Amino acid sequence: MIIGAFLLATFAGKAQEKPVRYTESNKGKIFISWGGNRENYSTSDIHFKGADYDFTIKDATAHDKPKGWHIDYINPSRMTIPQTNFKLGYFISDHYTVALGVDHMKYVMDRNRSRNVNGFIDLPITEAGSEFNQTFSGAPYLVSEDFLKFEHTDGLNFVYVELGRQDDISSLFSLTNTDVFQVNINAGVAVGGLYPKTNTTLLKKERHDDFHVSGYGAAVKAGLNLTAFKYFFVQLDLKGGYIDMNAIRTTQDTADSASQHFFFLERIISFGGIFRL
Repeated sequence: MIIGAFLLATFAGKAQEKPVRYTESNKGKIFISWGGNRENYSTSDIHFKGADYDFTIKDATAHDKPKGWHIDYINPSRMTIPQTNFKLGYFISDHYTVALGVDHMKYVMDRNRSRNVNGFIDLPITEAGSEFNQTFSGAPYLVSEDFLKFEHTDGLNFVYVELGRQDDISSLFSLTNTDVFQVNINAGVAVGGLYPKTNTTLLKKERHDDFHVSGYGAAVKAGLNLTAFKYFFVQLDLKGGYIDMNAIRTTQDTADSASQHFFFLERIISFGGIFRL
């Protein structure tokens, strides 16, 4: 009788235990995501220098180059044509993550605008582009397409390491079964390098147009993560940062280069999965 009563009490206690949900613990899980973005950029002073010229365009403005909702986002052979975001990460604890990512942004300097320019151009008179020879006094000058096209469109690639934190706020929405649907907020800080393919036509010179390490960047972000059926999520992020590109290749001549620094604001929507190793 005593043994029977003990066993009955044990089984009853286990039956009342709360089931452990997959989403209650994150440590040891990996996540991967792919998405798209839009950007805004601050003004930037762009410095161009070479053997026969050295000038700075003050307060240059720029815009991104969106593709919109397009099949290229999931076409493996054309995935780098739109503005995209990739991230692979790991939960080192229930809340903290480390991740590697690439923000494939696009930066297009606004053309045919009047800008204040300082410096000089003194190309040999037999060389193409010598018609632009002059000394700039800092006064407004029309930066035409013939004079300069400047863009990082394949792209403004920010390759980074991120430390992040994620917190479950499902209870604020009275969601009890987070294995069905879960709402999380997250934040993070990232540092990394810039690996752009800069498309530049400068003073009618042949463009370089190849990938190259050009500088560094840092960013902070905050986001909303919506996870469905334990394994799949949609994430919305707002990300802002600073980019310093001090070694931009512009032409085939290694003596030619450009430099600039600016702030950016990125809006990201991504889709991904989260799984335990």
